[in-house]
Amino acid sequence: MNLLRRSWLVGLLAAASLLAGCGALAPVVEPDVRQALAPTGKLRVGVYPGSPTSMVTDAKTGQKVGVAYELGRELARQLGVPFEPVEFRRVAEVIDAMKAGTVDFTFTNASAARAKLVDFTEPLIDLELGYLVLPGSPLQGPADVDRPGMKIGVSQGSTSQGTLTQAYKAATVVPVASLKIGAEMLTQGQLHAFATNKAILFEMADGLPGARVLDGRWGLEHLAIAVPKGRERGLAFVRTFAAQAQTSGRLQAIVQQAGLRGTAPAVAP
Repeated sequence: MNLLRRSWLVGLLAAASLLAGCGALAPVVEPDVRQALAPTGKLRVGVYPGSPTSMVTDAKTGQKVGVAYELGRELARQLGVPFEPVEFRRVAEVIDAMKAGTVDFTFTNASAARAKLVDFTEPLIDLELGYLVLPGSPLQGPADVDRPGMKIGVSQGSTSQGTLTQAYKAATVVPVASLKIGAEMLTQGQLHAFATNKAILFEMADGLPGARVLDGRWGLEHLAIAVPKGRERGLAFVRTFAAQAQTSGRLQAIVQQAGLRGTAPAVAP
């Protein structure tokens, strides 16, 4: 093999290795699939601050990260369209926007109630549901919460609100407009605990000195990619995208980058 041919071959193999390693090659996307998933020509990704499953700000870099944020960015890349994050105060507002067709993608709890409003992939992450309390709280676990006089905060319109309102016999569920307001109400003594998935609770605890997430859980969330109803032409593509994100290790890398805590071993929903 002459020197010129050897140099050409080495260069070709290096380029192929680089492309394979960084995942630079996007799949071929049919125009009608792209139109179904990004009808405005860009992928509008619904996110809300304070949850690593959606979007948080990296304290070291100042960059926005999160499972919904990063999966949305990657799907936009594969579709060959611009990525446009759309921020809301809480997840219920994201679902409302998906119903209205003003958001194309998110990542959230695949509850039976939400499955009537949006279409989901198979669940990709399971999260424990728990409680956050401040220092000095007498509460030690989920079994201590449902007592007379207890006021438990939840995100307004969340599945936690619906589930706990039905489950409690004595405690009072207090819906709040945002996670920030929930933390403020805790510190002001207007709430005895805040209830949601532990990924959010650990994030809230980081900003509340001495706060703790109670041991044990009162349930599980099964999180999946969601797209609006009526996008059937693109569903197979999204489901393949979700499965590949999980098997390739991309999802786990996103989870670590977002600092997601509170996960549980995968179980059937």
